[in-house]
Amino acid sequence: MEQHLTVLRNEAVSALMGPSDGCYVDGTFGRGGHSRLILESLGETGLLMGIDKDPRACESGAALMAEDQRFQMRKGSFAELDELLECAGWREGVDGVLLDLGVSSPQLDEAERGFSFLRDGDLDMRMDTESGQSAAQWLAEAEESDIARVLKVYGEERFAKRIARAIVEARAEQPITRTLQLAKIVAEANPSWEKHKHPATRAFQAIRIYINNELGDLERLLEKVVERLRPGGRLVVISFHSLEDRIVKRFMRRQAQGESVPAYLPVTDDQVGRTMRLVGKAVKPSEQEVTANPRARSAVMRVAEKLGER
Repeated sequence: MEQHLTVLRNEAVSALMGPSDGCYVDGTFGRGGHSRLILESLGETGLLMGIDKDPRACESGAALMAEDQRFQMRKGSFAELDELLECAGWREGVDGVLLDLGVSSPQLDEAERGFSFLRDGDLDMRMDTESGQSAAQWLAEAEESDIARVLKVYGEERFAKRIARAIVEARAEQPITRTLQLAKIVAEANPSWEKHKHPATRAFQAIRIYINNELGDLERLLEKVVERLRPGGRLVVISFHSLEDRIVKRFMRRQAQGESVPAYLPVTDDQVGRTMRLVGKAVKPSEQEVTANPRARSAVMRVAEKLGER
């Protein structure tokens, strides 16, 4: 198993756990760091479902499933929560859902996956390597305006148009199929390098998010998660960049506040559409964790609990 340091492992599981005989979902299984700790916290009748798009993550999940009968692994996106719970027969809801968004260390460290601009490999970037369009395939066909839009919207790249133009010009000379090839094109087109940040960082992030529909999947999950949580059940989300965190923060705040009504009106939570309460403030990794795992430095964890008695 590849080395992977799970971010905010103890904090996330502590925030997630309710009854030890409950049903929980680890929507981003990865290499099982959070799932194994959840299982340690479960009683004999507790249940845990792991979900992941990545075939290699599913292999790790299958191994854990063989070790522990309380655990089951499902291949797919957490956006398919309804269907996956239905297939498992979990029709009465769950007591907690955990999401650890972004890419895992093994995905970044395996050059052939195409996520890293520091290692040469095929320009793939798919979390599910068995379906969908690779980054290389998309860049070969996309309009310059579409590439610029993706870089701007998903990477918040200031020089999106300039970089998109450079990509289109480069692909006219030869296909863009390697990670370092794309990183070089982006770096040369970027006129203002940020201190301590590779000039291709934002572009690679943007293309990865687009190829895997990461923000769309997150929004789909949030649309249905409240209905699937039991009263008192918790949603725990760890984000690694501002786009994800903004979506999560706004969703949780909206569910906690409900519709705006005059303060003097005697209304119930149901009447204003208030469905959740915020649990504490946003949590960030400690200095010790960031020192041990620099990739944790941008992580933000938010927690919300469904209203009602368990």
